[in-house]
Formats: sequence, C-alpha cells, structure tokens
Amino acid sequence: MKFTDLGLSAEILRAIAEQGYDTPTPIQQQAIPAVLTGRDLMACAQTGTGKTAGFTLPILQRLLGKRARPKQPRVLVLTPTRELAMQVEESVRTYGKHLPTTSLAVFGGVGMNPQVQALARGIDILVATPGRLMDHMQQKTVDLSAVEILVLDEADRMLDMGFIRDIRKILAVMPKQKQSLLFSATFSDEIRELAQTFLHNPESVEVARRNTAAETVAQRVIHVDREQKRDLLVHLFQTHGWHQVLVFTRTKYGADALARKLDKAGIRAAALHGDKSQGARVRALNEFKDGKLVALVATDIAARGLDIDALPHVINFELPNVPEDYVHRIGRTGRAGMEGEALSLVCADECAYLRDIEKLIKRDLEKLTLPGFVPTVTTEVAPPKRGGNPQSRGQKQSDKQKQAPRGGRGTSGTGRPNDGGGRERNAADGRRGGGGAKPGHRNGQRHH
Repeated sequence: MKFTDLGLSAEILRAIAEQGYDTPTPIQQQAIPAVLTGRDLMACAQTGTGKTAGFTLPILQRLLGKRARPKQPRVLVLTPTRELAMQVEESVRTYGKHLPTTSLAVFGGVGMNPQVQALARGIDILVATPGRLMDHMQQKTVDLSAVEILVLDEADRMLDMGFIRDIRKILAVMPKQKQSLLFSATFSDEIRELAQTFLHNPESVEVARRNTAAETVAQRVIHVDREQKRDLLVHLFQTHGWHQVLVFTRTKYGADALARKLDKAGIRAAALHGDKSQGARVRALNEFKDGKLVALVATDIAARGLDIDALPHVINFELPNVPEDYVHRIGRTGRAGMEGEALSLVCADECAYLRDIEKLIKRDLEKLTLPGFVPTVTTEVAPPKRGGNPQSRGQKQSDKQKQAPRGGRGTSGTGRPNDGGGRERNAADGRRGGGGAKPGHRNGQRHH
C-alpha cells in the first residue's frame, strides 16, 4: 500500500513526497482510512510508529472543501507535554504546507500574549497541553464551541501526569457532536473508562502489543555498586567511543548531577527535566540531535516521546520503579528494524525492580560485571529461569566472562517519573518532555 492509495488530496500527497515518504506505516494504514470515514477511533500505538501522521494527514484532508472557516479552532489536539505539542503542530505545518490550513501550539513555560493574539486572529488546528489550555479557557481567550475533531494523544501519559480533571473540564465545553480520536500506548482500565465518556462506537486499531520490548534492542544489565555508577558510566563512554546516548535518571537532581559529572570528564552532556526552561530544553534537544552533545541525561517525563533518528544507545543509570516505564525507555531505540542497545546499571537495592521488569517482558536480561567495578554489595538476583548470566558477589572475572557491549547501535526512551517520591512537576504547565512521530516509510523503509 502507498500513500496514493489512501484517498488523500494532491496537495497533501505532494507534501508527503517532499519529505521522502511513499509507504505508510502499519498504524497509518489503519488509522488514516478510519479517520477519513468520520468515525471515532481508539488506537493503541506507541511513539515511533508514525501515529502523529496517522491522525494529522486525515484531519488535514477532512478540513478541505469547507470554505466558510470559523474564527474558532475546528480541531483540538491535546498532548501531555509541550515538546510533543510542538512536534505535532510542526507535523501539521509540514503536511499542510500546500493548504490554507492554519495551526497553533499552546503550552506553558512561555508567555501567553503571543498565543492570545494568534487565537484572536483565528486558527483551524489548535495543539495544546491541558494546563495551558485551561489557562486560556479561564481567561476566555479561546473558544472551543466550533471544534469538529478532538484528538487525545498519548492519553495514558496524560492520565499518569494527573491531567484527567483538566481533560474532563475541556470535554465539557466542546460540542457533543464531533469526531473524537484517542491514541494511547496502552489500553488500561482507566483509558477504557475515559474512552467510554466521549467516544461513540469507536473503531479500534492496535499495532503494538502492550508492554512488549523491541526485539531489535539488545538489552543488558551491568551489576555495580551505587557509589561506582558515575565512574562506571564515564568509563563506558571513554572506552566505547559512544557519540549519542540518552541516559535516564529517576530525579531532576540526579540528572543535573550526572550531566555535570560527564561534562567534567570531557563528555559533553546536558540535563533535560521539567525544571528547565522551555528555551533550555529546546536548545539541549537540538544540540543533542545535531551531535553537539554526546549525552542527554533525562528524567522519564522530560524524555517522553523524544523523536531522535537512529539513536544508538539508551542507558538506564537508574532503573524505573514502574516496570512499564522500562519498556517506554528502551522503545526510544531499535526503531524501523534498526538495531539498538539498552544498557542498565543496576545496584543491589534495584534488584527487585529488575525482577519486576523481567517478569513484565517475560525474559531474563543478560547480566554482566566489569573488572574494577565488581559490586561489593550482594546483588540478590533470583536465578534466571531462561538462561541469564548474573554475576554474584566475589565471583572472579574469567577470560570467558562477557564484557559490556561495544558501541554502534540504536536507542531512545520514555516513561513515568518519580522525583524524590513524587511525580516530576513544573510550575509552568504541560510541563514535561515529549515528542511526536513522523510519517511513513522513507523509500519503502519505516521512518525511525
């Protein structure tokens, strides 16, 4: 199947071709025809699958032919993070470049006045984080009475981040008669309950099984004492020649401290978390994508949905305490059939988290230790059921013992935050990191 088979206009097909795509991804093959029919849609798709274009393209198509454009937004896309809002709106502009469609992204961390002025001029497609949209609603600077299509993107993450009240208030002021699309990485009970409140006889699309780890990602564990983690990470950078690595920490403080440690060791690094200003976050992400930064040290929330082409490595400096977040993290790599590498540095008090992760993904991860970094604290890891290789306390390194992986493969990640016992929050809004997904296969290959 090609994009030309999906009933899209010549203008949209031209924009797609200009980006070098001709073949839709699986989610696009299913979602685009469903959205074009006008039916509600409930889609299970993770980042990196092309889901953003899966709703952007048919929405642009559906807006065509209606000349009397109201001043109020005709489409509302709600996203959990400002980064994701920016990327979705960029997708709208990219694929609507030959159309008269107008769009705007509103999110916290920046001034409201430019947003107010743009809303007053009138737009077709509004992409917003719930918190900042609520601000506009309270100040009566946005009118949602003409919304024809509603999209909840990464709905599971919005629920995790505590946006459910805002979402319900936003739903209450929109027309009852509209097309509603819900995209989520998982179909939890909470998501299904939310869907029942505003979806009507939806078509269901699922392209990724829940909680599956990418088969193209090599997953390994290095056991190490907590006190040696930073030195071990520096050692890995210095000995493997890594050039683009996304490193996960549990807390904002930990991200800052680790980025400083790497920087002092001559490894260009920056931290990415909710307390960073919008400008600092965009700058760090752009420098990382451009190769000016070797390491991006991020909390789960800040890295949610990051869209980085061919990212070679993900390092779990600390394991997440929610096993599903491990799957989100390593999902940043191994995209589009490319090989990726996910390496976790695990100390003794994280072994329970490791067992939970292995239970969730139904496999035992390969365990390693490194000379000079063999843990002195017992790592109480249960014996593997299907052939792992954990190294116990005091076990000597042998010539046959496997060493940590060498560089040169692909990665990227996301998940749920835990900052000192609570979720990472930012006073500004939306307020945690995110990203979008790009459409299609490039010359027959899925975009990664």
